[in-house]
Amino acid sequence: MSESAFLHYMRTESEELEQTYSERIAQEGYFSFYRFIEDFRTELKTYGDDKIATIDRKLSRARELFPEPQRFSPSWNAVWDELELIFVIKNDVLAAIPLTGRNGEWQILLDNPYSHQQVVCYPGLSFLEAAYLYGYFQRELKPNEVLRLQKVSDLLSVNGSKSASLLPEA
Repeated sequence: MSESAFLHYMRTESEELEQTYSERIAQEGYFSFYRFIEDFRTELKTYGDDKIATIDRKLSRARELFPEPQRFSPSWNAVWDELELIFVIKNDVLAAIPLTGRNGEWQILLDNPYSHQQVVCYPGLSFLEAAYLYGYFQRELKPNEVLRLQKVSDLLSVNGSKSASLLPEA
């Protein structure tokens, strides 16, 4: 499904047109459904407060249109649960952080203080991207792992140069 077709799906209110899209995706198979899911992920990354009701309705409708996503691939058995969890958690984040506090750089940190694994950091995110990842990573959060959504208040950054590198050029 092309991006414009997905956007048309998101805008249409007609159940008949939605059904036509689902039939077309079913006929086209794996790649078309994959594109549909990836477009939904992109939508979940970028939506703000003004689109919550639309996303909620379209996500529920997609579950109805494709009740057995594992028919396209076994790995999509729980895709609707995953996307709904991200949606619910992102909405919690949107409700918790006022519009006036969302500007600037955000980051996600994953840590398990009881293990020797490194801290994982996703820096340089917009608020909406960080809220999405905060929901995305919660699904498989292990006991003792800590997930943090943080706003960067002060930042110093420098890029290295080849001339100062101890490593030979590749």
